[in-house]
Amino acid sequence: MEEAKKKSAGDLRREALRYDQKNGYDRLSAGDEAAMRTYCEAYKKFLDDSKTEREAVVSAVALAEARGFRPFTRGKALNAGDKVYRVNRGKALMLAVIGAEPLSAGVNLCAAHIDSPRLDLKQKPLYEDTELAFFKTHYYGGLRKYQWVTIPLELHGIIVLKDGSQITVALGAGAGDPLFTIDDLLPHLGTEQSKKPLSEAIPGESLNVLVGSRPFKDDEGSERVKLAILDLLNEKYGIVEEDFISAELCAVPAFRACDIGFDRSLIGSYGHDDRVCAYASLAALLDCSPARTAVCILADKEEIGSEGVSGMKSAAFDTFMSDLCETQHTPLKVCYEHSLCMSADVTAAYDPNFPDVFEKRNSALVNYGLGLCKYTGARGKSGASDASAELVAKIRRILDDADVVWQMAELGKVDAGGGGTVAVYMAERDIDTLDAGVPVLSMHAPFETVSKLDCYMTYKGMKAVYEAKEEK
Repeated sequence: MEEAKKKSAGDLRREALRYDQKNGYDRLSAGDEAAMRTYCEAYKKFLDDSKTEREAVVSAVALAEARGFRPFTRGKALNAGDKVYRVNRGKALMLAVIGAEPLSAGVNLCAAHIDSPRLDLKQKPLYEDTELAFFKTHYYGGLRKYQWVTIPLELHGIIVLKDGSQITVALGAGAGDPLFTIDDLLPHLGTEQSKKPLSEAIPGESLNVLVGSRPFKDDEGSERVKLAILDLLNEKYGIVEEDFISAELCAVPAFRACDIGFDRSLIGSYGHDDRVCAYASLAALLDCSPARTAVCILADKEEIGSEGVSGMKSAAFDTFMSDLCETQHTPLKVCYEHSLCMSADVTAAYDPNFPDVFEKRNSALVNYGLGLCKYTGARGKSGASDASAELVAKIRRILDDADVVWQMAELGKVDAGGGGTVAVYMAERDIDTLDAGVPVLSMHAPFETVSKLDCYMTYKGMKAVYEAKEEK
Protein backbone atom coordinates (compact mmCIF):
# COMPACT_ATOMS: atom_id res chain seq x y z
CA MET A 1 0.00 0.00 0.00
CA GLU A 2 1.09 3.51 -0.75
CA GLU A 3 2.37 5.21 2.38
CA ALA A 4 -0.12 7.76 3.75
CA LYS A 5 0.82 11.30 2.92
CA LYS A 6 2.60 12.97 5.79
CA LYS A 7 0.76 15.96 7.21
CA SER A 8 2.53 19.28 6.90
CA ALA A 9 3.13 21.62 9.80
CA GLY A 10 0.32 23.79 8.41
CA ASP A 11 -2.09 20.82 8.36
CA LEU A 12 -1.30 20.00 11.96
CA ARG A 13 -1.72 23.60 13.11
CA ARG A 14 -4.94 23.93 11.12
CA GLU A 15 -6.37 20.87 12.87
CA ALA A 16 -5.26 22.19 16.26
CA LEU A 17 -6.42 25.78 15.89
CA ARG A 18 -9.31 26.14 13.44
CA TYR A 19 -12.98 25.70 14.29
CA ASP A 20 -14.42 23.75 11.37
CA GLN A 21 -17.92 22.39 11.89
CA LYS A 22 -19.15 19.21 10.28
CA ASN A 23 -22.60 18.20 9.14
CA GLY A 24 -24.17 16.19 11.96
CA TYR A 25 -24.67 13.16 9.72
CA ASP A 26 -20.90 12.88 9.37
CA ARG A 27 -20.75 12.33 13.14
CA LEU A 28 -23.95 10.36 13.74
CA SER A 29 -23.45 6.90 15.23
CA ALA A 30 -25.66 3.96 14.28
CA GLY A 31 -27.08 3.95 17.78
CA ASP A 32 -27.97 7.64 17.66
CA GLU A 33 -29.54 7.23 14.22
CA ALA A 34 -31.85 4.49 15.47
CA ALA A 35 -32.73 6.53 18.57
CA MET A 36 -33.34 9.58 16.37
CA ARG A 37 -35.91 7.74 14.27
CA THR A 38 -37.79 6.51 17.34
CA TYR A 39 -37.67 9.93 18.97
CA CYS A 40 -38.96 11.77 15.89
CA GLU A 41 -41.92 9.43 15.43
CA ALA A 42 -42.96 10.10 19.03
CA TYR A 43 -42.47 13.83 18.47
CA LYS A 44 -44.72 13.81 15.39
CA LYS A 45 -47.49 12.19 17.42
CA PHE A 46 -47.09 14.83 20.12
CA LEU A 47 -47.46 17.55 17.49
CA ASP A 48 -50.64 16.05 16.06
CA ASP A 49 -52.14 15.75 19.55
CA SER A 50 -51.10 19.27 20.63
CA LYS A 51 -52.47 21.94 18.32
CA THR A 52 -52.93 24.40 21.22
CA GLU A 53 -51.19 25.08 24.52
CA ARG A 54 -54.08 23.44 26.39
CA GLU A 55 -53.78 20.28 24.32
CA ALA A 56 -49.99 20.32 24.77
CA VAL A 57 -50.47 20.35 28.55
CA VAL A 58 -52.88 17.39 28.37
CA SER A 59 -50.45 15.44 26.16
CA ALA A 60 -47.46 16.27 28.37
CA VAL A 61 -49.26 15.29 31.60
CA ALA A 62 -50.27 11.96 30.08
CA LEU A 63 -46.67 11.24 29.08
CA ALA A 64 -45.39 12.32 32.49
CA GLU A 65 -47.88 10.28 34.49
CA ALA A 66 -47.03 7.20 32.43
CA ARG A 67 -43.46 7.68 33.66
CA GLY A 68 -44.35 8.02 37.32
CA PHE A 69 -44.95 11.76 37.76
CA ARG A 70 -47.64 12.81 40.22
CA PRO A 71 -49.30 16.17 41.02
CA PHE A 72 -47.40 18.27 43.55
CA THR A 73 -49.31 20.01 46.30
CA ARG A 74 -47.92 22.62 48.66
CA GLY A 75 -46.49 21.17 51.87
CA LYS A 76 -45.98 17.67 50.50
CA ALA A 77 -42.68 16.09 51.59
CA LEU A 78 -40.31 15.20 48.77
CA ASN A 79 -37.41 12.78 48.55
CA ALA A 80 -34.64 12.20 46.03
CA GLY A 81 -36.06 10.49 42.96
CA ASP A 82 -39.60 11.86 43.37
CA LYS A 83 -41.25 13.06 40.17
CA VAL A 84 -43.84 15.82 40.47
CA TYR A 85 -45.72 18.30 38.29
CA ARG A 86 -48.11 21.23 38.60
CA VAL A 87 -50.51 22.50 35.92
CA ASN A 88 -51.02 26.26 35.75
CA ARG A 89 -54.64 26.98 34.73
CA GLY A 90 -54.61 24.33 32.03
CA LYS A 91 -52.23 26.35 29.85
CA ALA A 92 -48.76 25.85 31.32
CA LEU A 93 -46.94 23.03 33.06
CA MET A 94 -44.06 22.72 35.52
CA LEU A 95 -42.35 19.41 36.29
CA ALA A 96 -39.47 18.38 38.51
CA VAL A 97 -37.34 15.33 39.25
CA ILE A 98 -35.92 15.71 42.75
CA GLY A 99 -32.16 15.13 42.90
CA ALA A 100 -29.96 13.84 45.69
CA GLU A 101 -28.18 17.20 45.97
CA PRO A 102 -29.96 19.87 48.05
CA LEU A 103 -31.96 22.62 46.40
CA SER A 104 -29.55 25.10 47.98
CA ALA A 105 -27.11 23.89 45.30
CA GLY A 106 -29.54 25.07 42.63
CA VAL A 107 -31.48 23.26 39.92
CA ASN A 108 -30.94 22.52 36.25
CA LEU A 109 -33.77 24.04 34.22
CA CYS A 110 -35.14 23.86 30.71
CA ALA A 111 -37.76 26.50 29.89
CA ALA A 112 -39.78 26.28 26.68
CA HIS A 113 -43.14 27.57 25.49
CA ILE A 114 -46.10 25.66 24.09
CA ASP A 115 -48.11 28.44 22.43
CA SER A 116 -47.79 29.05 18.68
CA PRO A 117 -49.10 31.70 16.25
CA ARG A 118 -52.76 31.11 15.42
CA LEU A 119 -56.10 32.81 14.76
CA ASP A 120 -58.21 33.36 17.87
CA LEU A 121 -61.94 33.75 17.47
CA LYS A 122 -63.32 37.06 18.65
CA GLN A 123 -65.84 37.05 21.51
CA LYS A 124 -68.70 37.78 19.08
CA PRO A 125 -67.36 35.84 16.10
CA LEU A 126 -70.30 34.49 14.10
CA TYR A 127 -71.87 36.63 11.38
CA GLU A 128 -73.56 36.26 8.01
CA ASP A 129 -72.88 38.26 4.86
CA THR A 130 -74.51 37.60 1.48
CA GLU A 131 -75.74 34.21 2.73
CA LEU A 132 -72.30 33.00 3.77
CA ALA A 133 -71.42 32.45 7.45
CA PHE A 134 -68.04 33.43 8.89
CA PHE A 135 -66.10 33.59 12.15
CA LYS A 136 -64.28 36.84 12.92
CA THR A 137 -60.72 36.29 14.18
CA HIS A 138 -57.96 38.17 15.98
CA TYR A 139 -54.53 36.87 15.02
CA TYR A 140 -52.24 35.77 17.86
CA GLY A 141 -48.48 36.22 17.70
CA GLY A 142 -46.16 37.33 14.93
CA LEU A 143 -47.64 35.68 11.90
CA ARG A 144 -47.58 36.71 8.23
CA LYS A 145 -51.24 37.11 7.39
CA TYR A 146 -51.01 36.22 3.72
CA GLN A 147 -49.83 32.70 4.64
CA TRP A 148 -53.11 31.89 6.41
CA VAL A 149 -55.55 32.25 3.52
CA THR A 150 -56.80 29.32 1.40
CA ILE A 151 -55.34 26.64 3.67
CA PRO A 152 -57.39 24.01 5.54
CA LEU A 153 -58.09 24.96 9.15
CA GLU A 154 -59.32 23.16 12.25
CA LEU A 155 -61.20 24.64 15.21
CA HIS A 156 -59.74 23.92 18.66
CA GLY A 157 -60.29 25.21 22.17
CA ILE A 158 -62.78 25.30 25.01
CA ILE A 159 -66.19 26.80 25.74
CA VAL A 160 -66.99 27.54 29.37
CA LEU A 161 -70.69 27.85 30.10
CA LYS A 162 -72.12 30.30 32.60
CA ASP A 163 -72.54 27.48 35.15
CA GLY A 164 -68.79 26.74 34.94
CA SER A 165 -69.06 23.52 32.95
CA GLN A 166 -66.49 23.18 30.18
CA ILE A 167 -66.77 21.88 26.63
CA THR A 168 -63.69 20.82 24.68
CA VAL A 169 -63.66 21.47 20.93
CA ALA A 170 -61.31 19.79 18.44
CA LEU A 171 -63.24 20.01 15.20
CA GLY A 172 -61.30 18.88 12.15
CA ALA A 173 -58.97 16.61 14.08
CA GLY A 174 -61.17 13.53 13.79
CA ALA A 175 -61.75 11.30 10.79
CA GLY A 176 -64.60 12.64 8.69
CA ASP A 177 -64.67 16.02 10.46
CA PRO A 178 -65.32 19.12 8.34
CA LEU A 179 -62.52 21.65 7.86
CA PHE A 180 -62.58 25.41 7.46
CA THR A 181 -60.76 28.01 5.36
CA ILE A 182 -60.24 31.73 4.71
CA ASP A 183 -60.98 33.10 1.25
CA ASP A 184 -58.56 35.04 -0.92
CA LEU A 185 -59.06 37.17 -4.00
CA LEU A 186 -58.82 35.46 -7.39
CA PRO A 187 -55.84 36.57 -9.54
CA HIS A 188 -58.18 37.78 -12.29
CA LEU A 189 -59.38 40.55 -9.94
CA GLY A 190 -56.28 40.89 -7.80
CA THR A 191 -54.33 43.52 -9.73
CA GLU A 192 -54.58 46.20 -7.06
CA GLN A 193 -54.04 43.71 -4.22
CA SER A 194 -50.85 42.49 -5.90
CA LYS A 195 -49.41 46.02 -5.82
CA LYS A 196 -49.57 46.15 -2.03
CA PRO A 197 -46.76 45.11 0.32
CA LEU A 198 -47.15 41.59 1.73
CA SER A 199 -47.96 43.03 5.14
CA GLU A 200 -50.91 44.99 3.73
CA ALA A 201 -52.31 42.68 1.05
CA ILE A 202 -54.36 40.70 3.60
CA PRO A 203 -55.73 43.01 6.33
CA GLY A 204 -56.26 41.44 9.74
CA GLU A 205 -59.99 42.11 9.62
CA SER A 206 -60.29 40.05 6.42
CA LEU A 207 -59.03 36.88 8.14
CA ASN A 208 -62.59 35.62 8.43
CA VAL A 209 -63.09 31.86 8.59
CA LEU A 210 -65.74 30.45 6.25
CA VAL A 211 -68.00 28.16 8.30
CA GLY A 212 -71.12 27.53 6.21
CA SER A 213 -73.55 28.47 3.46
CA ARG A 214 -76.75 26.45 3.89
CA PRO A 215 -79.80 28.39 5.19
CA PHE A 216 -82.03 27.19 7.99
CA LYS A 217 -84.94 25.20 6.60
CA ASP A 218 -88.52 26.43 6.80
CA ASP A 219 -87.68 29.93 7.98
CA GLU A 220 -88.43 33.31 6.45
CA GLY A 221 -86.43 35.44 8.90
CA SER A 222 -83.11 37.16 8.39
CA GLU A 223 -79.63 35.58 8.61
CA ARG A 224 -80.88 32.06 7.94
CA VAL A 225 -77.35 30.71 7.36
CA LYS A 226 -76.15 32.06 10.71
CA LEU A 227 -79.21 30.53 12.36
CA ALA A 228 -78.44 27.18 10.75
CA ILE A 229 -74.87 27.27 12.08
CA LEU A 230 -76.10 28.16 15.58
CA ASP A 231 -78.56 25.28 15.37
CA LEU A 232 -75.78 22.84 14.44
CA LEU A 233 -73.56 24.11 17.26
CA ASN A 234 -76.41 23.81 19.74
CA GLU A 235 -77.09 20.26 18.61
CA LYS A 236 -73.42 19.22 18.82
CA TYR A 237 -72.22 21.18 21.87
CA GLY A 238 -75.37 22.41 23.60
CA ILE A 239 -74.31 26.06 23.32
CA VAL A 240 -76.04 29.28 22.35
CA GLU A 241 -74.48 32.35 20.72
CA GLU A 242 -73.86 34.12 24.04
CA ASP A 243 -71.53 31.26 25.12
CA PHE A 244 -68.88 32.47 22.67
CA ILE A 245 -68.25 35.29 25.15
CA SER A 246 -66.62 32.84 27.58
CA ALA A 247 -64.91 30.66 25.00
CA GLU A 248 -61.29 30.30 23.92
CA LEU A 249 -61.50 28.98 20.38
CA CYS A 250 -58.89 29.25 17.68
CA ALA A 251 -58.36 28.28 14.07
CA VAL A 252 -55.17 26.28 13.52
CA PRO A 253 -53.73 24.65 10.39
CA ALA A 254 -55.15 21.22 9.61
CA PHE A 255 -51.77 19.86 8.52
CA ARG A 256 -50.46 16.66 10.12
CA ALA A 257 -46.79 16.27 11.00
CA CYS A 258 -45.06 14.45 8.15
CA ASP A 259 -41.67 13.57 6.74
CA ILE A 260 -40.25 15.98 4.17
CA GLY A 261 -37.84 15.13 1.35
CA PHE A 262 -36.95 12.02 -0.62
CA ASP A 263 -34.61 11.05 2.22
CA ARG A 264 -37.22 11.75 4.94
CA SER A 265 -34.61 13.79 6.81
CA LEU A 266 -36.98 16.65 7.73
CA ILE A 267 -40.29 17.07 9.53
CA GLY A 268 -42.97 19.46 8.30
CA SER A 269 -45.74 20.58 10.63
CA TYR A 270 -47.62 23.40 12.26
CA GLY A 271 -46.31 24.42 15.68
CA HIS A 272 -42.61 23.51 15.65
CA ASP A 273 -42.11 26.92 17.30
CA ASP A 274 -41.86 26.07 20.07
CA ARG A 275 -43.28 22.60 20.62
CA VAL A 276 -40.16 21.10 19.07
CA CYS A 277 -38.13 22.43 22.03
CA ALA A 278 -40.94 21.87 24.51
CA TYR A 279 -41.13 18.21 23.58
CA ALA A 280 -37.33 17.86 23.73
CA SER A 281 -37.30 19.46 27.20
CA LEU A 282 -40.12 17.22 28.40
CA ALA A 283 -38.82 13.98 26.88
CA ALA A 284 -35.34 14.66 28.27
CA LEU A 285 -36.77 15.19 31.75
CA LEU A 286 -38.72 11.93 31.55
CA ASP A 287 -35.54 10.07 30.63
CA CYS A 288 -32.99 11.78 32.87
CA SER A 289 -31.34 10.63 36.11
CA PRO A 290 -30.19 13.93 37.62
CA ALA A 291 -27.79 14.46 40.50
CA ARG A 292 -29.36 17.78 41.36
CA THR A 293 -33.02 18.60 40.90
CA ALA A 294 -34.10 18.94 37.26
CA VAL A 295 -37.01 21.23 36.38
CA CYS A 296 -38.94 21.69 33.14
CA ILE A 297 -41.24 24.65 32.54
CA LEU A 298 -43.61 24.65 29.56
CA ALA A 299 -44.97 28.17 29.50
CA ASP A 300 -47.76 29.93 27.63
CA LYS A 301 -48.00 33.39 26.00
CA GLU A 302 -44.38 33.65 24.78
CA GLU A 303 -45.57 34.63 21.32
CA ILE A 304 -47.21 37.77 22.76
CA GLY A 305 -44.53 38.75 25.27
CA SER A 306 -44.85 36.08 28.01
CA GLU A 307 -47.63 38.08 29.63
CA GLY A 308 -50.52 36.95 31.82
CA VAL A 309 -50.93 34.38 34.57
CA SER A 310 -49.73 31.52 32.38
CA GLY A 311 -46.75 33.31 30.81
CA MET A 312 -43.14 33.23 31.94
CA LYS A 313 -43.50 36.62 33.63
CA SER A 314 -46.11 35.13 35.94
CA ALA A 315 -45.31 34.38 39.58
CA ALA A 316 -46.71 30.87 39.06
CA PHE A 317 -43.21 29.54 38.31
CA ASP A 318 -41.74 31.27 41.37
CA THR A 319 -44.54 29.82 43.49
CA PHE A 320 -43.82 26.30 42.23
CA MET A 321 -40.10 26.69 42.89
CA SER A 322 -40.73 28.26 46.29
CA ASP A 323 -42.95 25.34 47.26
CA LEU A 324 -40.19 22.93 46.23
CA CYS A 325 -37.60 24.89 48.21
CA GLU A 326 -39.77 24.99 51.32
CA THR A 327 -39.68 21.19 51.49
CA GLN A 328 -35.96 21.57 52.23
CA HIS A 329 -36.19 24.88 54.15
CA THR A 330 -34.15 26.56 51.41
CA PRO A 331 -34.61 30.26 50.51
CA LEU A 332 -35.80 30.61 46.92
CA LYS A 333 -33.15 33.22 46.10
CA VAL A 334 -30.39 30.84 47.21
CA CYS A 335 -31.70 28.17 44.85
CA TYR A 336 -32.00 30.63 41.95
CA GLU A 337 -28.51 32.07 42.26
CA HIS A 338 -26.96 28.61 41.92
CA SER A 339 -29.24 27.41 39.13
CA LEU A 340 -28.67 26.88 35.42
CA CYS A 341 -31.32 27.38 32.72
CA MET A 342 -31.55 26.52 29.06
CA SER A 343 -34.12 28.77 27.43
CA ALA A 344 -35.30 26.16 24.96
CA ASP A 345 -36.64 28.05 21.96
CA VAL A 346 -36.15 27.70 18.22
CA THR A 347 -33.76 29.73 16.13
CA ALA A 348 -33.79 30.62 12.44
CA ALA A 349 -32.16 28.14 10.08
CA TYR A 350 -30.11 29.66 7.28
CA ASP A 351 -32.21 29.56 4.10
CA PRO A 352 -30.25 29.89 0.84
CA ASN A 353 -33.43 31.13 -0.85
CA PHE A 354 -33.29 34.30 1.27
CA PRO A 355 -29.57 34.97 1.84
CA ASP A 356 -29.92 38.76 2.12
CA VAL A 357 -31.31 38.66 5.67
CA PHE A 358 -28.84 36.13 7.11
CA GLU A 359 -25.25 36.53 8.24
CA LYS A 360 -24.10 33.13 7.06
CA ARG A 361 -20.99 32.81 9.23
CA ASN A 362 -23.07 33.06 12.39
CA SER A 363 -26.35 31.48 11.32
CA ALA A 364 -27.60 28.05 12.34
CA LEU A 365 -27.45 25.45 9.57
CA VAL A 366 -29.85 22.56 9.06
CA ASN A 367 -28.35 19.24 10.26
CA TYR A 368 -25.63 20.91 12.32
CA GLY A 369 -27.35 20.18 15.61
CA LEU A 370 -28.68 22.10 18.59
CA GLY A 371 -28.33 25.86 18.08
CA LEU A 372 -26.92 27.88 20.98
CA CYS A 373 -27.70 31.61 21.00
CA LYS A 374 -25.58 33.74 23.31
CA TYR A 375 -28.08 36.54 22.82
CA THR A 376 -31.35 37.08 20.97
CA GLY A 377 -33.18 40.41 20.93
CA ALA A 378 -33.34 42.93 18.12
CA ARG A 379 -30.65 45.04 16.48
CA GLY A 380 -28.52 46.31 19.39
CA LYS A 381 -29.42 43.20 21.45
CA SER A 382 -32.58 44.91 22.69
CA GLY A 383 -34.61 42.51 24.82
CA ALA A 384 -31.80 39.96 25.18
CA SER A 385 -30.34 38.44 28.34
CA ASP A 386 -26.89 38.02 26.65
CA ALA A 387 -25.40 35.01 28.44
CA SER A 388 -21.95 35.33 29.98
CA ALA A 389 -18.80 33.82 28.47
CA GLU A 390 -18.46 31.66 31.58
CA LEU A 391 -21.91 30.16 31.05
CA VAL A 392 -21.33 29.50 27.34
CA ALA A 393 -18.07 27.72 28.18
CA LYS A 394 -19.86 25.60 30.77
CA ILE A 395 -22.55 24.55 28.28
CA ARG A 396 -19.86 23.74 25.71
CA ARG A 397 -18.28 21.34 28.21
CA ILE A 398 -21.59 19.72 29.09
CA LEU A 399 -22.60 19.15 25.46
CA ASP A 400 -19.20 17.94 24.31
CA ASP A 401 -18.95 15.49 27.21
CA ALA A 402 -22.34 14.06 26.15
CA ASP A 403 -21.34 13.86 22.45
CA VAL A 404 -24.08 16.30 21.41
CA VAL A 405 -23.89 17.84 17.95
CA TRP A 406 -24.29 21.59 18.46
CA GLN A 407 -23.59 24.92 16.79
CA MET A 408 -23.71 28.62 17.55
CA ALA A 409 -26.56 30.60 16.05
CA GLU A 410 -27.79 34.14 15.50
CA LEU A 411 -31.23 35.25 14.30
CA GLY A 412 -30.31 36.96 11.03
CA LYS A 413 -28.34 40.09 10.21
CA VAL A 414 -27.94 42.68 12.94
CA ASP A 415 -30.18 45.29 11.29
CA ALA A 416 -32.65 42.83 9.74
CA GLY A 417 -34.89 42.48 12.79
CA GLY A 418 -34.75 39.98 15.61
CA GLY A 419 -36.81 38.18 18.20
CA GLY A 420 -37.04 37.30 21.86
CA THR A 421 -37.46 34.27 24.10
CA VAL A 422 -38.20 33.61 27.77
CA ALA A 423 -34.46 33.86 28.54
CA VAL A 424 -34.62 37.45 29.72
CA TYR A 425 -37.33 36.62 32.28
CA MET A 426 -35.32 33.72 33.68
CA ALA A 427 -32.19 35.89 33.84
CA GLU A 428 -34.14 38.57 35.72
CA ARG A 429 -34.70 35.95 38.42
CA ASP A 430 -30.91 35.73 38.92
CA ILE A 431 -30.68 32.43 37.03
CA ASP A 432 -27.80 31.92 34.58
CA THR A 433 -29.60 31.40 31.26
CA LEU A 434 -28.58 30.51 27.71
CA ASP A 435 -30.84 30.26 24.67
CA ALA A 436 -30.74 26.94 22.83
CA GLY A 437 -33.02 25.28 20.32
CA VAL A 438 -33.79 23.73 16.97
CA PRO A 439 -33.12 25.71 13.75
CA VAL A 440 -36.39 26.18 11.82
CA LEU A 441 -37.14 26.91 8.16
CA SER A 442 -40.24 29.07 7.54
CA MET A 443 -40.56 29.99 11.23
CA HIS A 444 -44.05 31.20 12.28
CA ALA A 445 -45.59 29.94 9.03
CA PRO A 446 -48.61 27.61 9.22
CA PHE A 447 -46.27 24.83 8.04
CA GLU A 448 -42.70 24.92 9.39
CA THR A 449 -39.78 22.60 8.65
CA VAL A 450 -37.08 21.19 10.94
CA SER A 451 -34.33 18.59 10.69
CA LYS A 452 -34.77 15.25 12.44
CA LEU A 453 -31.12 15.30 13.45
CA ASP A 454 -31.47 18.76 15.02
CA CYS A 455 -34.61 17.64 16.88
CA TYR A 456 -32.87 14.63 18.37
CA MET A 457 -29.70 16.52 19.28
CA THR A 458 -31.81 19.11 21.08
CA TYR A 459 -33.34 16.34 23.17
CA LYS A 460 -29.90 14.87 23.81
CA GLY A 461 -28.53 18.30 24.76
CA MET A 462 -31.37 19.04 27.19
CA LYS A 463 -30.88 15.66 28.83
CA ALA A 464 -27.17 16.42 29.28
CA VAL A 465 -28.04 19.74 30.93
CA TYR A 466 -30.53 18.11 33.31
CA GLU A 467 -27.89 15.56 34.33
CA ALA A 468 -25.02 18.05 34.67
CA LYS A 469 -23.47 18.14 38.14
CA GLU A 470 -22.70 21.25 40.11
CA GLU A 471 -19.19 22.47 39.37
CA LYS A 472 -17.20 23.12 42.53
